[in-house]
Amino acid sequence: MSVRSQSTEPSESSETVHRAGFACFVGRPNAGKSTLTNALVGQKVAITANQPQTTRHTVRGIVHREDAQLILVDTPGLHKPRTLLGERLNDVVRTTWAEVDVIGFCLPANEKIGPGDRFIAKELAGIRKTPKVAVVTKTDLVDSKTLAEQLIAIDQLGKELGFEWAEIVPVSAVGDKQVSLLADLLVPLLPKGPALYPEGDLTDEPEQVMIAELIREAALEGVRDELPHSIAVVVEEMLPREDRPADKPLLDIHANLFIERPSQKGIIIGPKGKRLKEVGIKSRKQIEALLGTPVFLDLHVKVAKDWQRDPKQLRRLGF
Repeated sequence: MSVRSQSTEPSESSETVHRAGFACFVGRPNAGKSTLTNALVGQKVAITANQPQTTRHTVRGIVHREDAQLILVDTPGLHKPRTLLGERLNDVVRTTWAEVDVIGFCLPANEKIGPGDRFIAKELAGIRKTPKVAVVTKTDLVDSKTLAEQLIAIDQLGKELGFEWAEIVPVSAVGDKQVSLLADLLVPLLPKGPALYPEGDLTDEPEQVMIAELIREAALEGVRDELPHSIAVVVEEMLPREDRPADKPLLDIHANLFIERPSQKGIIIGPKGKRLKEVGIKSRKQIEALLGTPVFLDLHVKVAKDWQRDPKQLRRLGF
């Protein structure tokens, strides 16, 4: 079993070849995939929240290095689907797995391997050609004995299903432990080739999709028990405010938050509109940081009845 810690040298000869390719992190919902993507890229590009099923779009984070360009594809968590949306998300996951150069399977250090992990590992075993790296996340939450037991269990899991992990790497994205080592170990598994994106690009998601995700993340905070995944956000328009001096631009962003039932409206808006106002303030700060320009954010809450089960609505909301 090859477990990597900081003292181990990355396995690549000293010749200076440039590599570029795609990696994706998989794992059951809330295994730390988005947090890890953000830590590697060094800027917030994937939505992170403490409940499953928050990533609905394939957000690519791009890690630029002198010797390589690592493009991270963040997929939704694979799970046993209960709705049409769930089925579509799973299809997205499998398609992505077949197209990337390396798969990182995220398993939290603080939770024993469960049926959800086995379900994913079995699916991974069916994808023969792609190298698989086991990434043990959230190591800051456990002691060294628990971590050692988890590493052995993960090694066993691969053997049981008849495949060998290319690497097993313990990391803590929150404590920034071994995150750069993980990048060092993923790079040799990428094909040789020139950079695929211009330097400075951190994601190829359209800005509107990223803005919608930031609003959605802010809207989920505090209501995740009541509305775990009944919120969708669509940015209707983004326009520079006219008649503004060049040194004082303002971007008008109009966005709709869609919920499934009229009864959910009050939860999102809050007493006297207080919650929606907080959502606006929080997401506006993040959007301004992302775009580097002052923003006027106009939010409206609308009902799209049972949108997760309705193909027409799913299409309209971008799924």
